[in-house]
Amino acid sequence: MNLSDLRPNPGATHTSKRVGRGIGSGHGKTATRGHKGQHSSNTVRPGFEGGQTPLHRRLPRRRGFNNIFAKEFAIINLSQLDTFEAGTVVTPELLLERRVIRELKDGLKVLGDGELGKALTVRAHKFSKSAVDKISASGGAAEVIG
Repeated sequence: MNLSDLRPNPGATHTSKRVGRGIGSGHGKTATRGHKGQHSSNTVRPGFEGGQTPLHRRLPRRRGFNNIFAKEFAIINLSQLDTFEAGTVVTPELLLERRVIRELKDGLKVLGDGELGKALTVRAHKFSKSAVDKISASGGAAEVIG
C-alpha cells in the first residue's frame, strides 16, 4: 500500500454545484439564492446574530481608568531578607546583584510578610508599618531612601 493508493470512499465526495453560469445550466439568474431577502445578495453584516442582541452589546463596557502617574514598586517580603547574614546593609543594588528582585522599577517596597530573625539595616524607598515594626523588633533599622 502506498500513499498514492489512498482514495476517499465511494460516494464520500461530490462535485461542487456550479451556480450563476447562465440559464441553460439550471442554476443561473438567482444562482440558487431565491428572490429578494437577506441572503439573496450576501449582505449579512459582520457581527449580526440573527436578531439576537449581539455579543458586543451584551458585554459591559470597559470601566475605570488607568493612572499614568502611578508608581510601580519592586516588592520584597521580610521572609526573603532572612537569607542575609546578621549586620548586612540591604540595599536595592544588593538585591538586584543577588537576583532577589528582577528589576527596580520606580523603587523598592518592603512588606512585613514572614519573620526576620537577624538584625539587618534595610534601605528601601517604602516600608509597610508591619515591616518597620518587625525590623526594629529584631534589632535592625529601616532607612527610607529619598
